Amino acid sequence: MRLSRRDLLRTSAAAALLRNPFVSAAEHTTTDSAETVAGRLHASLSPDQRSKICVPWDYVHPRFGLLRTRVGNNWNATTPAVKGDFFSKEQQQLVREIFERLIHPDWHARFDRQLEDDTGGFGHGQSVALIGEPGSGTFQFLLTGRHMTLRCDGDSAEHVAFGGPIFYGHDTGGGTEAKDHEGNVFWPQAVAANGVFAMLDGRQRDLAMVAKTPPENAIAFRRSGQEPLGMPVSELSPDQRAELERVLGVLLEPYRTVDRDEVRGCLTAQGGLDRCRLAFYRDDDIGNDGVWDNWRLEGPAFVWHFRGSPHVHVWVNIADSPAVPTNA
Repeated sequence: MRLSRRDLLRTSAAAALLRNPFVSAAEHTTTDSAETVAGRLHASLSPDQRSKICVPWDYVHPRFGLLRTRVGNNWNATTPAVKGDFFSKEQQQLVREIFERLIHPDWHARFDRQLEDDTGGFGHGQSVALIGEPGSGTFQFLLTGRHMTLRCDGDSAEHVAFGGPIFYGHDTGGGTEAKDHEGNVFWPQAVAANGVFAMLDGRQRDLAMVAKTPPENAIAFRRSGQEPLGMPVSELSPDQRAELERVLGVLLEPYRTVDRDEVRGCLTAQGGLDRCRLAFYRDDDIGNDGVWDNWRLEGPAFVWHFRGSPHVHVWVNIADSPAVPTNA
C-alpha cells in the first residue's frame, strides 16, 4: 500500500519537528522536510510579518482567487520580496532551505542559473505566502515570482501532486530564444520528448501532430468525455512506451523523491500513461526545423504542458481525480 506524504511525515522525525518548530538549531538535520522548515519559518515571524504573508487555508485573493490553487508564469502571491528588509537574514535562509529541499540537489545549480537569468538571483522579485497553520493538517508554503510557482503542503491537499499546480520556465534570449535554446536549463526535457517523436511511424506522427498550441495556461482537467488531442499513449510500441517512461523520469528529475512518488501515484490512480495522450504542436516551431518547441502530455487528471516558443514556460497540474479544480 502506497503511503501518502502525510503518512510519511507522521512516521518520521520530521513530523515531530513540524509539530514543535521551537527546537534548537543543533537538533535540525538534513533529514528535515521542506514542510518542517516551513513550520520553523512560520514560527519565526513577527505579528506584523504574519499580517502580510500569512493567510487562512481557504483565503481568496482579490485578484488571484483561491490562493492555495493558484498558478501563474509571472506573479507574486504577496508583496514583500524574499531578498530585502522584510525578512531577517535567518528567515531568508529558511526560505532558501525550503527551496533546496523541494528541488533535487543535482538541480540546485540549474535553478540558480535560471533565477539569475530571469530575476537577478534567488529571492529577487520572489515572494512567499504561508497558507493555513503548521501542524493543523491544512498548511502550504508557496513561493512565487517570474518563471516560478513552487509549493509544498505535507499532503494537506490529499488529491494533488506537488501540493497543487506548479510552474517553471527560463528565458536566455531576451524574450525570444534561438532554435537550439542554448543555455536553457529546461530545454533538454523537450529534446527528450522529441526523441519519442523521432521513434514514431507515419501514422503515429499524424495522430500526434496538432495544428495549434492551446493557451498555455489551459491546464484545467477536462470534463468526462472530452478527450484531448494527440496520439493515445496506448498506441505506442513497447520500445516507444519505454522511451516515454524515460521522458517522464526526465520531467520529474528536478524534484524531491516524495513528490516524484506522488506524481506516479496520482498517475496510477487514473490509469497510468496509457490513459494519456502525447501532442506536438506544429505552430511556433522556432527555425522551422521540425524539433517541436511546444508539446504536451495529458491524461484525465495529468497535464504537463511544455511551451518552448518564444522561450520556455512549463505548466504542471497533476491529481488523482479530474474533479480537482484548477486556478490558472
